[in-house]
Amino acid sequence: MRILLVEDDKTIASGLEYSLQQDQFSTILCHDAASAKRMIAEELDQIALCLFDLSLPDGSGYELCKLVKERSDVPVIFLTAIDDEVNVVMGLDMGADDYITKPFRVRELISRIKTVLRRYQKHPQSKVIIEIQNVRINTLEGKVYKNGEEILFTALEYRLFLIFANHIGQVLSRNQLLERIWDVAGDFVNDNTLTVYIKRLREKLEDNPQNPQIIKTVRGLGYKVGD
Repeated sequence: MRILLVEDDKTIASGLEYSLQQDQFSTILCHDAASAKRMIAEELDQIALCLFDLSLPDGSGYELCKLVKERSDVPVIFLTAIDDEVNVVMGLDMGADDYITKPFRVRELISRIKTVLRRYQKHPQSKVIIEIQNVRINTLEGKVYKNGEEILFTALEYRLFLIFANHIGQVLSRNQLLERIWDVAGDFVNDNTLTVYIKRLREKLEDNPQNPQIIKTVRGLGYKVGD
């Protein structure tokens, strides 16, 4: 599997590239945003996962993540020396799949890479159009419509709703939802964050968010969409 690694610190980049190759990954290494953008434009269909340093000399990992997610659902993991809640939430909202703070253990990073890749392989999108009451999802376009009008979702909101849509009639626990959205071993994982995203989805999807009919709470168990 091919990994796009974007890291401006050449010592760190060299060590990571060696470790990834020892673990049977092939790598494309870039040291700045400009060269990374060229690789995203030309090679994204051959890339299995992206590792982006957040702070680059000519840009940021955020803009690279946005470019990737606009073109394809390729997983993204951020590497950063910044460790604060604002940056974590921003990365999640952009669709990042994991977030690891420097300094980190290479084995831990490789474990997270494998976890994210397994998750993507386990949960393919099987249907192009999914309809739930007055809501329609076009998975080919990555868009959601309510009564024929498009609803604007963040990447993470869309992914969470798609998990529900691919498990219609099933009760999903909070832990199951967290495992499917991001790596539960990540330091940034907060159970309260899931509550916030469920609330956001209901505000956008439900006619009456206080009495949800699409994303229903199953007391003591979790959530369910559909019967």
